[in-house]
Amino acid sequence: MDDWDLSPPPSCDLGDREVFLDGMHLAGRRIALLVCGGIAAYRAPDLARALRRQGADVVAFVSKEALRYVTLDALEWSTNNPAVTRLTAAAEHLSDDRPFAAYLVAPATYDTINKMRHGIADGVVTSTLASAIGRMEMGKTALLVAPTMHGSMHNTVLSESLRSLRSLGVQILPPRQAYGKNNLPDPQAIAIQLCRTLTRSPLRGQSILVTGGPTPVPLDAVRRITNRFTGQLGVEIARELYLRGANVHLIHGAGSVTPPHWLPHKIVSTYEAYRDRVLAAVTEQSYAFGIFSAAVADYQPTQVYPGKIASGGHWQSIQLQPTEKVIDLVRQQAPMLSLISFKYQEAIAYDRLIEIAHSRLAAGHRAVIANRGNEVGSDGEQVAYLVTLERAPLRMLGKQGIAVAIADWLESLVV
Repeated sequence: MDDWDLSPPPSCDLGDREVFLDGMHLAGRRIALLVCGGIAAYRAPDLARALRRQGADVVAFVSKEALRYVTLDALEWSTNNPAVTRLTAAAEHLSDDRPFAAYLVAPATYDTINKMRHGIADGVVTSTLASAIGRMEMGKTALLVAPTMHGSMHNTVLSESLRSLRSLGVQILPPRQAYGKNNLPDPQAIAIQLCRTLTRSPLRGQSILVTGGPTPVPLDAVRRITNRFTGQLGVEIARELYLRGANVHLIHGAGSVTPPHWLPHKIVSTYEAYRDRVLAAVTEQSYAFGIFSAAVADYQPTQVYPGKIASGGHWQSIQLQPTEKVIDLVRQQAPMLSLISFKYQEAIAYDRLIEIAHSRLAAGHRAVIANRGNEVGSDGEQVAYLVTLERAPLRMLGKQGIAVAIADWLESLVV
């Protein structure tokens, strides 16, 4: 903290009120952010920007009480739109000229939730909600509610109101429960749920298994053999599919990257745990696709020593043996699974890489993602090729670009 040289920040072309995009899953969608008068209203600007990072156009509707906890300037700066604080002759609560794809009540207070249930429209937020419920019942919009209040206020009255609203079709977002309170969920998690709610992707509802990360093999109780892969690509693929509405199950080998809490995943710490979890997954459930990006160990020691081998030269050699090929076990156990596998090579020519990928296609793989360590993008990005029987190999650039290209290709199969 004391070693800053007092130099100014690097220049950036991004405007003061603009945001870097994480994706375009809400592009072209208008979102009404209804901010009620609870202390969690101070987080509304962060939530607005999280929605905008997915391309959304956000308009805040703010109760008088909410302005005790968040300023009008902060809301208008974060949404890049004028906020609605009162209803005028323009009938802002109806939004006939520019309808909203979704209404998000966050934070949703005890007062507003119970008023919603009983149809009370006595202010800018509740009047807007009266119209939103009507539009929702006509199939023209989605309505999501994020309850936030002290635990003592989560009483029978509130529970009955939430059940009643849910029966109408309102989505109730589970709060982050801590310290005896229903807290506002992480803004990114809310944005992700909104993406899933509004997705038009044909992958919506499709069950997809994704694997990623390293699968270490133990040498003793302390040491293990692993590889340099982090699992970031598997996380990116699972994230992209999840945003498009797929029912994703990520099996992630413990590496330097941890999947976000909102992404359904299971972390495994060893090769054996990975093998067993994958085989159990394809047995317990039928998946439309299996995407196997994990960097699976090829060898394991013939003997795992109990305890810790003493240092100082006591360990002279390690005897290794091949591991079982999990991808082959999967094909035996789930022969109907549409399998997308990954193939990584070092110091190899492009033509040879594609030849190896085609040999896997001949063995029954639906597609192969092939890449080589000696090829990177102009900025050092990972380069990979989507190899299928139907078309020429597709060059993909960067982990997010690879994830998007795979998801686009899967959509073309489902349509």
